[in-house]
Amino acid sequence: MSQVLITGATGLVGDRLLRMLIQEPRITGIAAPTRRPLNDISGVFNPVDPQLTDALAQVTGPLDIVFCCLGTTRREAGTKEAFIHADYTLVIDTALTGQRLGATHMLVVSAMGASTASPFFYNRVKGKMEEALIAQRWPRLTIARPSMLLGDREKHRMNESLLAPIFRLLPGNLKSIEAKDVARALLREALAENAEPVTILSSAQLREIAARETD
Repeated sequence: MSQVLITGATGLVGDRLLRMLIQEPRITGIAAPTRRPLNDISGVFNPVDPQLTDALAQVTGPLDIVFCCLGTTRREAGTKEAFIHADYTLVIDTALTGQRLGATHMLVVSAMGASTASPFFYNRVKGKMEEALIAQRWPRLTIARPSMLLGDREKHRMNESLLAPIFRLLPGNLKSIEAKDVARALLREALAENAEPVTILSSAQLREIAARETD
């Protein structure tokens, strides 16, 4: 039985993951701090703070597992500083909250191409976030690196709409992936026995894990 913390529960992957967690009998308690209230969700501790920081501080634990599905784009964030805050600072704050409350497994949604050496700002921030989490020396850390995410968003992203038909046809890790499949793979990894301290799952691996869960 596990007590979990999830951030990013109003997002594309996080919303689907939260609904799976609610239905999972091995999950006995869920804390889902958010920047805006959850809709049509019950049985979840949902402190709300537009900056998320105060909402995280209201989680008192104890915890076993932490999920972080936070993520935005440079355009949505508005500035580089706001993007770094959302995709780096708040992710690290989530992890620190989990460690403070005794969690031993952190699972985070990163991105394909994440690297501190990337020429692209987005991927560099994701790479720095991954390195910071690894440096925290979690007993277990799972990093998911999906390709383009598919699913119905509340806010329309023009670039994704234009590129989605192309990414559906690409091979291997480049092929787009359904947000629900990322969520399904994260839940499976969270509940599986695995001795590896750091696991990095490519987009193709995420699809394979999700497919096994639905067989």
